[in-house]
Amino acid sequence: MTDMDSGQLLVAIRSGIAAAPNAGGAMKQAVQLLKDGMPHYAWVGIYLLEGDELVLGPFLGKPSPHTRIPLGRGICGAAATEKATIIVDDVNADPRYLACSIETRSEIVVPIMNGDAVLGEIDIDSDQKAAFGPADRALLEQVAALLSEALSDS
Repeated sequence: MTDMDSGQLLVAIRSGIAAAPNAGGAMKQAVQLLKDGMPHYAWVGIYLLEGDELVLGPFLGKPSPHTRIPLGRGICGAAATEKATIIVDDVNADPRYLACSIETRSEIVVPIMNGDAVLGEIDIDSDQKAAFGPADRALLEQVAALLSEALSDS
């Protein structure tokens, strides 16, 4: 699936989420399809908000030492607190970055929202600097909206 454009990938993710038996299955489908469909996505994961912490859910990539992230801490915590997508072109230049892998060069974090409430977020790392552009943001914000429906229905 590495030759897919983002439109084809979104169709595949929409189908995968719709066919999933529950929210957990929907998240796993989204993570798998994003990882398979976008070669520059080195690590793809979903964090769910539990109280005032983000808790790591399904992910693909190297194991992360950050299985629980307090709101406001790191780029993930900032995105959840600000309720906004954050793109970091060079993680080594951003003091908020919580180091996971020495290979990681850039990151995008997209909140999964239900109205004004943060349910969780999609977190993606790349081994390339400035790997995420407007097309990635648009795709991932649409995937976050699909996941919001799946998580809200569960």
